[in-house]
Amino acid sequence: MKKAVRLILALIIICTNTFGQQSQSKKGSVLGLHFNLADFKAPSGIKDPVSGNVYSTIPQMDKGLSLSYWRGLTSKIDVAFKLNAMYYSNIQGNSGKAQIGLEFEPTLNVRPFKDESKVAPFLTAGAGVGLYNKKFGGYIPAGVGVQVNFGNLTYLFLQAQYKFTLTEDVIGDNLFYSLGVAQSFGKERQRMPPPPPVPVVETPKDRDGDGVTDDNDKCPDVAGLASLQGCPDRDGDGITDADDKCPDVKGLAKYNGCPIPDTDKDGVNDEEDKCITVPGVARYQGCPIPDTDKDGVNDEEDKCINEAGPASNFGCPVISQAVIDKINYAAKNIFFATGSSKLLPKSFKSLNEVAKIMADDASLKLDIDGHTDNTGNAAKNQSLSEARAASVKAYLVSKGVDESKMTSTGHGQDMPAADNKTAAGRSKNRRVEMKARNY
Repeated sequence: MKKAVRLILALIIICTNTFGQQSQSKKGSVLGLHFNLADFKAPSGIKDPVSGNVYSTIPQMDKGLSLSYWRGLTSKIDVAFKLNAMYYSNIQGNSGKAQIGLEFEPTLNVRPFKDESKVAPFLTAGAGVGLYNKKFGGYIPAGVGVQVNFGNLTYLFLQAQYKFTLTEDVIGDNLFYSLGVAQSFGKERQRMPPPPPVPVVETPKDRDGDGVTDDNDKCPDVAGLASLQGCPDRDGDGITDADDKCPDVKGLAKYNGCPIPDTDKDGVNDEEDKCITVPGVARYQGCPIPDTDKDGVNDEEDKCINEAGPASNFGCPVISQAVIDKINYAAKNIFFATGSSKLLPKSFKSLNEVAKIMADDASLKLDIDGHTDNTGNAAKNQSLSEARAASVKAYLVSKGVDESKMTSTGHGQDMPAADNKTAAGRSKNRRVEMKARNY
């Protein structure tokens, strides 16, 4: 294993020496050839974005070539001299005809990295003079570039400049793009020193055998996870057991590895519980079921949530005994023609009293139940009981009682109040019952 490591290191050093043979503290003499593009439309858009001017496309740009000479002043500063030959169609007073423009342009180029860097951006600025349509013009080039270094022998330059014209009557501002290749020449190039001897590399140790070497393992004697720098995490919550106050239960870092607490033990954790110290239910975000009228009957069971009442009356106010007695008395004084659902006139007084009770208390509802004895056919008795209950309801509706506040149901002979074997019992079983409620 040690021999293999040494061999790999030796190969790396040899390859590094092979692909980086030339090195110097600053750039030597370099000659380059560049392809250029000039955009005269873009400056208008830059100066006045409201005008709607846009950058030119490549086919619309003026094109040309440059020869350049580069030399390093320091390891991070170069001087460059360019001779540009551009085929311009934007020379002032040229009536749109394209013409060759010759330019001489010295610049300084400043990098944040040394010349040996493989890729190094740089800032460029200088001065330029050109001959355009038999007229001389001056300009100030400034911009940015990127230098790619191939072993200090060959360089690739990509530049973008803004050329500020000094002679607007000759040629205008323009964006100037350049892509070039340059080659070193001369005696400045120096060879790298020979590679150092291959160091002896000791195989890293891993005492707990968890795949994390001891120099990187915060828990070198306990097998753990690479993601936790070699420390264990029994509950798998991403917090090491040493820092986890609940090492066997998954939790969150902000609770020191413990689950989100539930102070009132109602099954709703404190982060979602709006009543963390009072047990409640999840559908009310951990708060108890509300009791709007504070009568001790919660709103889910209270049929009158805005009026206090006992649980025995579903949370609604208790109907007075006097009202109950009047309705019961009226029910005992309802009479029908024999075998018919037609109300006899002697029933009207009692039913009128019921209609008045209903009118006086808008919260009241009325259940009307018809019953028969067991004389005759059971199916006919069922129909008769339904018809009699419906007749009572219809009469009360005729006296102004809201139909939606009443129900009528027939029970036939199935719910006797007395023994059907006697005439007196059968008489009691032929009845209509009325029950008032306010829920």
